[in-house]
Amino acid sequence: MTAAPKLPRLATYADLLATPEDVKAEILAGDLVVQPSAVFDHAYSQGGLMDSLRGPFDRGRGGPGGWWIVSEVDVQLSNHDVVRPDLVGWRRERLPAPWGKRPITVVPDWICEILSPRQGVHRDRVIKMELYARHGVPFYWLLDPVECVLEAYALERGHWTVTGTYDRSAVARVPPFEAIELVVADLFMPEPPAESEG
Repeated sequence: MTAAPKLPRLATYADLLATPEDVKAEILAGDLVVQPSAVFDHAYSQGGLMDSLRGPFDRGRGGPGGWWIVSEVDVQLSNHDVVRPDLVGWRRERLPAPWGKRPITVVPDWICEILSPRQGVHRDRVIKMELYARHGVPFYWLLDPVECVLEAYALERGHWTVTGTYDRSAVARVPPFEAIELVVADLFMPEPPAESEG
């Protein structure tokens, strides 16, 4: 009689905590996934979106307030799915006391991932998109700093519906943050200067 093959052990939050502090790591379907540091335009878009949303929605300056808007915190969706979204938000009534908590176990009200070929477009467009739908995240944005495009999705009956696709020329009201006009160009680096002809 031969022994049954040993199944691989699924990673848990303890495995994620064992990674070095300066490493961005997530657990997706039990696999510990380590990601390289962000390139400059990725980081610029992350900061641009944070600047655009945090004042009106997190601080209530020029907008309704009532949200927590943060970047790269641990969000545990299941024992074997722990993500660190580029940007993530909760309505404060659903997450009234986040101080000192790690991981956050309340499903977010909105997630934005910033696409990067180095960090796996497939991961954000397929794996995480399915994961977030399965766990009932109501709004998901994908921000592409190379193509300068924002894609916005809303979850309807378990499936994603496109609520809008915007390039840098757009000024738009994008759910769930339609209380303000979002200047999409502010989310991306300026166009590089034209090469002067010699």
